[in-house]
Amino acid sequence: MKALKWVNHLITFLLSLLLIALVFSVIISKASGGEPQIMGYQLKSVLSGSMEPGIKTGSVIAIKPGGDMTRFQKGDVITFKVSNDKLITHRVMGVKGAGDNTQYITKGDNNNTEDLDPVLAANVVAEYKGFTIPYTGYLLNAAQSKAGSALLLILPGVLLLFYSAVTIWKAIKEVEVKKDAPSTSN
Repeated sequence: MKALKWVNHLITFLLSLLLIALVFSVIISKASGGEPQIMGYQLKSVLSGSMEPGIKTGSVIAIKPGGDMTRFQKGDVITFKVSNDKLITHRVMGVKGAGDNTQYITKGDNNNTEDLDPVLAANVVAEYKGFTIPYTGYLLNAAQSKAGSALLLILPGVLLLFYSAVTIWKAIKEVEVKKDAPSTSN
């Protein structure tokens, strides 16, 4: 019975922790305008396989924005703007020019050829620092939509309530069994 109680407490704790983590994630996502940031790093979802096998499709990566965007060298992985709403993370294969005229030749690790257009240093938004959480990008993308936010907040709460109801029901059954059992007295 002690092992069962311990398992019950563990499940309750894990469901509560999941609920708190999801609430925290949704709040950070909404408060930062859809750009979750932790300790100066932005979290981005990877939507293509161009950097596989190192960065899998659906992963979340941490990128470090800011600083001198002309500092990158061959082998660095950068995130850059292609349009107002599209970012790409690729590896620097070469550097042309200097100062404000710096351009990067980039390529996805899984691509056969370099990207067609060089990337201006002014279009670089951050550097990838090697931190990846596989497959959680799908969850992050869902959290940024209204329906996904609601689901991520409601589902763990409903699971916690359901689990609590089951636990209470079992406790009531135990009390009823003890009440109905004949007592042994001397």
